[in-house]
Amino acid sequence: MLGTSVMEVTNKLLAAIALCLVVRTSVTGGYRILGVFPHTAKSHFIMSGTIMRELATRGHEVVVISPFPEKNPPKNYRDITYVDPSNTIVDSFTLDMVGGARIVETLYVLYSLGVETCEATYSSQKVQELLKSDEKFDLVMVEIFNTECFLPFAHRFNASLVGISSSVLMPWANERFGNPDDPSYIPVHFTGYTDRMTFSERLANTLILSAVKVAYDYVFNYKANQIVRKYFGEMVPTVEEMASKMSLLLVNSHFALHQPRPLVPAVVEVGGIHMKEPKAMPKEFEQFLNESEHGVIYFSLGSTVRSDSFPEPMRQAFLEAFSHLPQRVLWKWESGSMPGQPSNVKIAKWMPQLEILSHPNVKAFITHGGLMGTMEAAYFGVPMIVIPLFGDQYLNAQSYVQKGIAVQLDYGTIDKKTVSAALRAVLQEPSYAENARRVSKALRDAPLSPVDTAVYWTEYVAKHGGAPHLRCAAADLPWYQLKLLDVFAVLLLGAVLLGLLIRAAARRLFSGAKRQEASNKGRKSKTS
Repeated sequence: MLGTSVMEVTNKLLAAIALCLVVRTSVTGGYRILGVFPHTAKSHFIMSGTIMRELATRGHEVVVISPFPEKNPPKNYRDITYVDPSNTIVDSFTLDMVGGARIVETLYVLYSLGVETCEATYSSQKVQELLKSDEKFDLVMVEIFNTECFLPFAHRFNASLVGISSSVLMPWANERFGNPDDPSYIPVHFTGYTDRMTFSERLANTLILSAVKVAYDYVFNYKANQIVRKYFGEMVPTVEEMASKMSLLLVNSHFALHQPRPLVPAVVEVGGIHMKEPKAMPKEFEQFLNESEHGVIYFSLGSTVRSDSFPEPMRQAFLEAFSHLPQRVLWKWESGSMPGQPSNVKIAKWMPQLEILSHPNVKAFITHGGLMGTMEAAYFGVPMIVIPLFGDQYLNAQSYVQKGIAVQLDYGTIDKKTVSAALRAVLQEPSYAENARRVSKALRDAPLSPVDTAVYWTEYVAKHGGAPHLRCAAADLPWYQLKLLDVFAVLLLGAVLLGLLIRAAARRLFSGAKRQEASNKGRKSKTS
């Protein structure tokens, strides 16, 4: 017991010393870093904001363009907020807008949001003042999501470019780095497939991947280039050319939680980067959790979709299922009241999610499958019921089902029977809790924390002038060379030519043999 205590103290001391060394190194080599994160979904900025705050804390001078200004920014942190922070998509989507949205609907929403965000950002006076200023930056960091129209910031300031992906890699991100995207085992974001696909799923995945990449390259980027030329002039490089110069991509995924996939050195996983030590929660929630003898189910659809927009039959299905449980329920509900609310259900417009999920009395998490919340649940070993609604949520849901830590509940099939069955599974079958604890241990077991990893590689790129040595040659090969189509064409041509030569030789031998046979028959007939 004493030995364990001494070991824990020693490990904490070593970790503190290592952190001090990292901070010291950062401060003495401070860089100027511009972060461009105009997307109006709060969940996306959680990851980007975590990285930017940490960089500022470690001595770098940070400027951030986003709709989410810091309330208590570090000393070296400056916000450029060009829109009213209330004019975002926080708690703004209803379930009839997104429930069950699949590929075409999702791509349309992504495209529309991208165009709207690009125009709003570049047309703002504050951003134009920055672009026309004489400020200098060593790095520009942008989100790689639904548009590449913000890459010209790196061109304007002659800075190295670092990308941040708040989800598992988008289908169009891989080719920017020469990263493998083999559709035989890497599912497209929006399909909900796993890395173990049937033949029909592999066929569909291949066709969808091709279609999505064509749509991005010829529709999304066409519009992005129009907007860029509008604000930077005709001589600016295309967004495709600027994307090919990206030095690093930090990805919010983790091989212990999502399907493992090969990554080139310039693509680094930092899944769980927003995790932090739980704080003391408001007493009303703490008391509710502590007094729940049989445990608590936490229910939230995240920061974008409103739970109170559930159609009445679906809401009633949940309430009837909850009313028969010994467990109590915490439900993030954006309205002031809930019709038919059972006595074991507590609602609130806002809840301290991280602190709730870290509480030992929480037995299950009902979620839409957003990456930030589900990572928090996985980190604290909480089994889930996932109701994917759009985007990467289908991929996340199937990843968690495959890991044995979640049950998927399809939005279109929600009724009392399906809800009750999902609840029975995660609450009564021990495997879900056991698998959740196993995944939690794997997520926590790392030589460096995700935030330390992100800071290290960001500083590495700045220190090494963009770190071109990280770039894989595959990123510069034409697609037909990367897929070896030219090699296969030559081999096929060689095989065809060889076949023709063999055929020609065989025909000559055959015809020669026939002539010889005819000649022999002629001699025999003369002799006789």
